[in-house]
Amino acid sequence: MSILTIREKLYDYIRVADDKKVKAIYMMLEDEIEQTNEWWKDPQFTKELDNRLEAMELGKDKGISIEELEKSVDLLRKKHHGK
Repeated sequence: MSILTIREKLYDYIRVADDKKVKAIYMMLEDEIEQTNEWWKDPQFTKELDNRLEAMELGKDKGISIEELEKSVDLLRKKHHGK
């Protein structure tokens, strides 16, 4: 089974699981979830953000517009969820 299939099955399960099961799943993963949410404490990640910001400020990377981002997100959403 592919990782994408596993992710989709987990998303679908969590969407319909009762509150007790959702809470139990969260409790099992709470520490890892909290670490993931604290991206500002990850020196490698923040260094990458700093490098990307510097590249944009120096004109080495033009970035993308909000409209381009929204279009990209819409295309990905349609590809993955058919919506």
